[in-house]
Amino acid sequence: MSINENIKCTVSNCTYWDNKYCTASAIEVNVDGGGAQASNEEKTNCHTFESRS
Repeated sequence: MSINENIKCTVSNCTYWDNKYCTASAIEVNVDGGGAQASNEEKTNCHTFESRS
């Protein structure tokens, strides 16, 4: 997978993490608890996350 330098990530135990960048071909980010608006960044959740084995 290639690195997209426009998508930064700090979750080092994700399968798609490569030295601060996301290598997933697509990402999905949702509001925690549902809805369409988050009150802050802590209320968002990357659903593309897959734990490294």
